[in-house]
Order: sequence, then structure tokens, then C-alpha cells
Amino acid sequence: MALTKEERNTRVIPALRARTQLGQILRRVRETNKQFIIVKRGDPLAVIMSMEKYMTLFGETPASLKRIHRVARANGLSRLSMRDIDREIKKTRKDLRLKKK
Repeated sequence: MALTKEERNTRVIPALRARTQLGQILRRVRETNKQFIIVKRGDPLAVIMSMEKYMTLFGETPASLKRIHRVARANGLSRLSMRDIDREIKKTRKDLRLKKK
């Protein structure tokens, strides 16, 4: 029997692997729209999926999230890599520390 597209896009991974490789898993979710089922001792515990997929399954996108997307696109932030985001966070934290002094 052939797998459906949904089944081909879903990976089952142990909880330990999910914990140690969360960053890589999140990147794959964002870049390839894969879904991950997290299992512990064979029992499914959780699902990691893109926000877009979640919203198509469970409801309309909240106005606040639409606003965040709109602002991100307008400011060119929707094209940032994880490295760019990490740099921006580090810079903001440093600026906040300097302000406190």
C-alpha cells in the first residue's frame, strides 16, 4: 500500500532525540513542512508541526498572529535565518544590559 503525502511528511522520533535535536527538528518543520510525532516507550506523547499546518487543522489564524506576520513581512524579518535571529537576540540582550548600567 502506498503512503499518503501526509504519511510521507510525518516522522516518528523518540522523546530523547526530540530533546537533544529540537533546533534541527524545528528547522526541518519550517523548511520542509514535516511533522514529528514524539514517542516515549512507544507511546505517542506530542506532535511538532508548523504553525500554518496547525491553523489549517484547528482554526482560523488569530488576528494577533496575522498582525505579527504582516509586520515581519513589512520589515523584511520573515526572511531571517536562525543565525540572523540569534544575532538579533544577542544584540538586543546586550543593549538591554548596557541600559541597566
